[in-house]
Amino acid sequence: MTDLAYLATRPQPGPPREYHFPRFERGRLDNGLTVISAQVSGRPLLAAALLLPGGAGHEPRTLAGVTSLTARALSEGTRGRDALEFIEATERLGASIGASADWENLSLTMTVPRARLEPALALLAEMLQEPAFPEPEVERLRAQRLNDLLQAAAEPSRRADRAFIGTIYAPSSPYARLLAGDEETVPRLDRAGVEARHAQHLDPSRATLILGGDLTGLDPLALAEAHLGAWRADGAAMEADLAPLDAAPADGRRVRVLDRPGAPQSELRIGHVGLPRRTPDYHATVVMTTMLGGLFNSRLQRLLREDRGYTYHVSAGFDFRRSAGPFTVRTAVQTEVTAPAVGDVLGVLEGLSRDPVAAGELGDAREFLVGVFPLRFESAEQVTGAIAGLVAQGLPDDELDRYRPAVAAVSGADVLAAASHVRPRDASVIVVGDAEQVAGPLEAAGLGPVEIEAATASAGEG
Repeated sequence: MTDLAYLATRPQPGPPREYHFPRFERGRLDNGLTVISAQVSGRPLLAAALLLPGGAGHEPRTLAGVTSLTARALSEGTRGRDALEFIEATERLGASIGASADWENLSLTMTVPRARLEPALALLAEMLQEPAFPEPEVERLRAQRLNDLLQAAAEPSRRADRAFIGTIYAPSSPYARLLAGDEETVPRLDRAGVEARHAQHLDPSRATLILGGDLTGLDPLALAEAHLGAWRADGAAMEADLAPLDAAPADGRRVRVLDRPGAPQSELRIGHVGLPRRTPDYHATVVMTTMLGGLFNSRLQRLLREDRGYTYHVSAGFDFRRSAGPFTVRTAVQTEVTAPAVGDVLGVLEGLSRDPVAAGELGDAREFLVGVFPLRFESAEQVTGAIAGLVAQGLPDDELDRYRPAVAAVSGADVLAAASHVRPRDASVIVVGDAEQVAGPLEAAGLGPVEIEAATASAGEG
């Protein structure tokens, strides 16, 4: 058989295998704690997630970063064990226990071998209810964050991210600020503030414990009752307020150049305020953004990388949150092609709701999303994380089972309709690069008034 004949008969991908997200059950303790258990057979490494509503989006503006600092400080020791003793106790169990904060929740997470679940749950409960928040450790974590902000000022990517959210959102929106706090707010954070923020989360009636893995023969409700059943709301617990956040955008398009003299390339962010997760045409929007900038052969990748040779990688998509997160195009290009690259990106965005949807690109996007979906839930930790997302976003329990059929059913007309969510005329442009070289061409391109900022701005993680 010749090489060409072999290629002509090479195997083709078949239809995707049937997949169902693991079934999970809900229960409730007398103290109001919701308990969700997901049976994932063959996964002896179990996972747990305890969600405490009220993330960085619901903290005082003047204390931005306090929820993140509280989460980081939770594992720095309890009333009965210092930080080292707590770490040693978890390691003896082969467990990993930690905490983190996002815009919606403060979350405690754990992975542990099935045989040691009960003592690990006891440690999780201890960290939740009896944290010591040692003042030296809180000060150390605060200093780390301030150092991180200094380091970020020299990182073009993080500098661009910070400028972008501060441009597209009104100053009153929590999403206009950094998740972990900034140079103004972090110095105000102290042990008393961390302790107060922690107390605001201590209400079991608003919390959810999720257990996942091979739970055969285990009684999740009984285990939760044994270790968290005595938990009662703290008097300082915050009022339940999960209404959509103020996400009002800044008015009009802006082109901001953050000067980085001598930079060989420009870091670009182009976009606007996007959509909340519970948008009715979510699945069509995901397919549309996959075609736009989520695949190696996406429209932006083909134009900017393959045809123009401007960049190695470009991506685009919506950051779906409980309220409207940002829509962002991200890339870095050679300095001398900054203006034409921005023009090309905006041109592709303009064409989304105008250009026909090719059957091949639609099929590629749908097949990719359907095909990789089961790979996202191979471990118990991934399963509990996915369920935590449903809880955080207020989505129905069958949302993940509906995902693949809904994506597979998206049509070209659906994609064109979803493209209306991308608004190139409202898109702001952030450029971190050599202002002397890029400002003139950007002005000549007629994209809008160009603002130039000196190389003294700082940045930080979102």
